[in-house]
Amino acid sequence: MKVNFTQKNLFNLFLFLVISQLGIAQNITGKIIDSQTGEAIPYANIQVNNSESLISNLEGYFTLSEKYSSDETIITITYLGYAHRQMSVLDLKKAQNTVRLIQGIVELNDVDISNEKPDANKIMAKVKENLKRNYNEGQPKKDLIFVRNSTAFKPTKFDFEIDKSTVLTSKALKSTNAELSAFTKLLIAEPPHQFTDYLCNYYTATTKKDGKDELLTKLEVLKATKLKNENRSTSLDDLEKKFTDIILQNLDSTKFYRVKSGLFGSRDTISLRKDYNKSKNIKVENQLTASKSYLDYYMKRNDILSAKRLAFINKPDQYDYVYEGATYSKENEFVYVISFKPRKSKAKYTGKIYVSENDFAVLRTDYTLEEGEKEFGFNMKLLLGVKFSVNVSKGTIIYKQNPNDNGYFMQYAALESGQYFYFNRPIKFIELTKGEKDVVKFELKVEGSSKDKTEYMNMKREEVSKATVEDFKEEDFKFINIKKYDPKIWKDYSAIEPLEEMKQFK
Repeated sequence: MKVNFTQKNLFNLFLFLVISQLGIAQNITGKIIDSQTGEAIPYANIQVNNSESLISNLEGYFTLSEKYSSDETIITITYLGYAHRQMSVLDLKKAQNTVRLIQGIVELNDVDISNEKPDANKIMAKVKENLKRNYNEGQPKKDLIFVRNSTAFKPTKFDFEIDKSTVLTSKALKSTNAELSAFTKLLIAEPPHQFTDYLCNYYTATTKKDGKDELLTKLEVLKATKLKNENRSTSLDDLEKKFTDIILQNLDSTKFYRVKSGLFGSRDTISLRKDYNKSKNIKVENQLTASKSYLDYYMKRNDILSAKRLAFINKPDQYDYVYEGATYSKENEFVYVISFKPRKSKAKYTGKIYVSENDFAVLRTDYTLEEGEKEFGFNMKLLLGVKFSVNVSKGTIIYKQNPNDNGYFMQYAALESGQYFYFNRPIKFIELTKGEKDVVKFELKVEGSSKDKTEYMNMKREEVSKATVEDFKEEDFKFINIKKYDPKIWKDYSAIEPLEEMKQFK
């Protein structure tokens, strides 16, 4: 069959353009490994075109957004104890998207800074002495931040039924208990789990209120997603709402109630009447307020100057320290490597701290609860039927020098928390009236665990004026709900490369 030459060439040109467009401006994913062992290197720093900074995930992966996908983009990879490496995206492609880092000349146990082995306790005393100078957050600033939070609720036992009701007929009571049983079986079979991502500009400045310093924060969310399976309860918020709906639908909407559990009663008045709730001026928290509150709380929990979890840095008298050796940073400065463990009863963590020899700044810390320790615990199982403990608490925090070389800021933080809970108590809703009272009594027994993990990545810090922060107008936003992870969602932005757990979530 003879094909018109012009048509054929037009077709080939069209095909070439389509293929070319598919190859242009795609996200580039790389992996950072040890050149000798081939093992993944987590939490390595990736500087992109001297503009944004990324961090490799726990599996060693990182992803460049479309705007940094051109062959000319320059990335600089650094990690404590390894020689830093600079390469173009073209070089990365030629290396099958793998970055091999070579260990530095200095090994941890091979070098002492002087003829005398450094004293770990003296080093940590210097760290404390220089904390305020090294981590001064007084200057107004604008941070480009990516946050990923995952929550999981895993009940191993969940018994919930109405034991008594003066409101429901026996038929309605049977039907409601059947609904409750189906609800709790679903929770155990398909426990709630969700991932929340958001990219934002986070503005901070110190202001005065009543003669005292007060931190002013503003949040601008650029994009936000929630990954959850709509066919099941996938978040604690969803769980709370469904749980509440089932309870309240069995109460008379025209009456007022008080709650009692065992010997304890609540003074709060509960009612389904719209006029009552309206008169109470109950405010619904919007997405912006909730997200900013969470970020403010996260920053406070990781404040190197005051966080209780970081007492191994800001209260070194509570811990024992051992000098493990030294390594080099990318600036070829010595970095002390110090391990720590609890010395006093208030101390709970064990781990390592990496300290700059130049200014005694903490560059990184890895920590976890010492075996058998709990961050918090409450055990009244026999007396009240309640037990709760935070039995998992671990994290990694990495600090980076400010753009003006004046002090350091938190570049990356990963905080994982796990809880055990047990609750076995009756719950009564008692009508508020002088005469015969309506009573609905629930029997609730639940046991299980929950897990919360938040990753924080500060990609870019800019100093701004105080007026910029004060004048910025916040706007609410909406989450994009997704049923499975799609890398295209973040193609225009930099983000933390997800772990396989998130990629395979359904």
